[in-house]
Amino acid sequence: MAVTTLDLRTALILIDLQNGIVSLPTVHPIAEILGRARALADSFRRHGLPVVLVNVTSGAPGRTEQPPRVRGELPAGWADLVSEVNQHPSDHTVTKRTWGALRNTDLEEHLQSLGVTQVVLAGVSTTSGVESTARQAYEAGFNVTLAIDAMTDMNLEAHINSTTRIFPKLGETGTTQEVLELLDKSRL
Repeated sequence: MAVTTLDLRTALILIDLQNGIVSLPTVHPIAEILGRARALADSFRRHGLPVVLVNVTSGAPGRTEQPPRVRGELPAGWADLVSEVNQHPSDHTVTKRTWGALRNTDLEEHLQSLGVTQVVLAGVSTTSGVESTARQAYEAGFNVTLAIDAMTDMNLEAHINSTTRIFPKLGETGTTQEVLELLDKSRL
C-alpha cells in the first residue's frame, strides 16, 4: 500500500546514519540516501515534528552463522552521526546496541511522551536496523511509514525483499517526495 496519510503527531526516525555504517559498501549511492534523509529531517523540523537520530555501538550478544562486521572496540568516530543529517539540539538521539531502536532504549517512551502515533523510517541498513525498528514500532502500536528511497542495504536482493514483501505488512511505503508532499499538505 502506498503512503496515504501522516498523523498529526508523526516522528521521523533515521537509522544508523553514522560514519562506520555509511562507509560500508551499499547497493544504492549513499550520497543520495543521505540527501533524502536530510530533506526529510529538514522538513520534519520545519513543521515542528520530532526527529530521532539513531546510532549503533554494538550488536546483540547471541551467536549467528555470520560473523559481525566489526569486532572488538570500534574505531574512533565510527558511531558518530554523519554531518549530512544536520543534527539539531531539538533532535532526540538514541544509541542502540541491537538491530532495533525501540527495545532496550528510551525511544518508545520518548515517542509516547510526545503523543506520537506514527513514525517515518529511513536509514541503513534496510534489512537490519530499519526493518527491526519497523517491526518493533508496528508491534508497539505505531503507524509505520517507510521512505524506501531513503534507505539502502549491502545486499540488493535482501533490500528488495524487505521493501516489497515485509514492509507492506508493517505499514505504508512511499518515496521521500511523497512523504514531503504529505507533510506540506497536512500542515497547511
